[in-house]
Amino acid sequence: MTLSMNRRTLFGASAAAAAAGVLLPRPAAAFVPSGRPVLTHGVQSGEANGGSAYVWTRADRAGRMYVDVSDRPDFKHARRLRGPVVTAEGDFTGKLRLTGLRPGERTYYRVQVDGDHLSAPLTGSFGFPDRHKPIRFVWTGDINGQGWGINPDLGGMRIFEAMRRLRPDFYLCSGDTVYSDGVITESVTLPDGRVWRNVVTPAKSKVAETLDEYRGQFAYNLLDANMRRFLAEVPQLNQWDDHEVTNNWYPGEILDDARYTEKRVDVLAARARQAFFEWQPLEPGKVYRKYSYGPLLDVFKLDMRTYKDANDANTYADPRRGLLGPDQRAWLIRSLLESRATWKVIAIDLPLGLVVPDGPTAQEGVAQGDPGAPLGRELEFAAVLRAAHRAGVTGIVFLTADVHYTAAHHYDPARAAVQDFTPFWEFVSGPANAGAFGPNALDGTFGPRAAFVHAPPAANTSPLDGFQHFGEVEINPWSRDFTVRLRDLTGAVLWSTTLEAPRR
Repeated sequence: MTLSMNRRTLFGASAAAAAAGVLLPRPAAAFVPSGRPVLTHGVQSGEANGGSAYVWTRADRAGRMYVDVSDRPDFKHARRLRGPVVTAEGDFTGKLRLTGLRPGERTYYRVQVDGDHLSAPLTGSFGFPDRHKPIRFVWTGDINGQGWGINPDLGGMRIFEAMRRLRPDFYLCSGDTVYSDGVITESVTLPDGRVWRNVVTPAKSKVAETLDEYRGQFAYNLLDANMRRFLAEVPQLNQWDDHEVTNNWYPGEILDDARYTEKRVDVLAARARQAFFEWQPLEPGKVYRKYSYGPLLDVFKLDMRTYKDANDANTYADPRRGLLGPDQRAWLIRSLLESRATWKVIAIDLPLGLVVPDGPTAQEGVAQGDPGAPLGRELEFAAVLRAAHRAGVTGIVFLTADVHYTAAHHYDPARAAVQDFTPFWEFVSGPANAGAFGPNALDGTFGPRAAFVHAPPAANTSPLDGFQHFGEVEINPWSRDFTVRLRDLTGAVLWSTTLEAPRR
């Protein structure tokens, strides 16, 4: 990654990074750094499912990635796996898919990169849900948004430490993994005079347009010691939403934003997508995927951005349009009907029933505020819910973030403008580290009722005021009940409910 730093930004970022044991990305140079390679941004694991998982790292130079794998933390009898060569073309990031892993057992891994010399190792671990123990996972989204970045005065993004202490089986990031359109400055003075301080880097000093600037968004997040420690212990599932590219984007859009010299969103999205897959332990290819965790749980991770239609009033009657596109929509319906899991979690990066405007006349999300029969993007979700209902599919739960507060919504055809669906819940939880907003208006088309809302008193409330959230799910292996806990950034439970398992 090519970075140019002035003295002030270099000091802020390097001081925080040094305290956390992380090196900032090196500027591009015509020479090979001397000494041993350095793993600059920790290690991560992802998509731990079905006896396999991805392991990720980044080095400060080219070299061969090696991973030692063991079922013991002391790595006795570890097997060494030869990974890819990390190169400048991929920003010196590398990932390796581990296979043949045993469900129910914790896997320990040790990563090194050999570039003439062997780097010091970094270690991590992850587990698979055990069918004889509860399945536990956490979710949130919206990281380092609205100018609220890594605050060294607070010890960084403490919410990741709160999630780590729960020892979840995996972490679902519901989108806005980074804020590529969000500039981070050295400090922000709040209306009451308090000052929020940020770690700053050059990539976060302007909106991202180049590939290196998009890469720098992910590099910035990993300057936080809490996040690195969490990701070294908890495998992740990652969605993307709008801020990985720019606010409220859709394919084909031409920006009217003076901050950008590149106005073609399709060009920006291609660069952002490359950085998204380079800097996270994800299988290359489609963002949307299904993950099976035994007889209790299937997770359907959607992509509501890549195939999205233009943001307009969202009142059209064309069922071929929407957020998912025809292939993803057909895949979701087919996969739900084929699933034999007790619970089917649909991970959405835009809420189903909340109105999310994009300016005075256009809509960003599914709903548009008309409580009548489905129109616009509601049509494709009506089709999904109708197909599941008619096939007798039960146990559907929607999880999301996006709107920067936490809430629980129950949907019931008895309250709805359309009756052809089975009642279900949608749980919202975020942001992880961003401005807090809300609450948004609920659209009555699918009959939602807000059972719980925790939102700030004003738009873009600072994280100093505590409206940062994550959610936790725990599935009991004996009763098969599904418990949801909505928590704040300290891990305190704000609200919880337990959903009884559907009858077999």
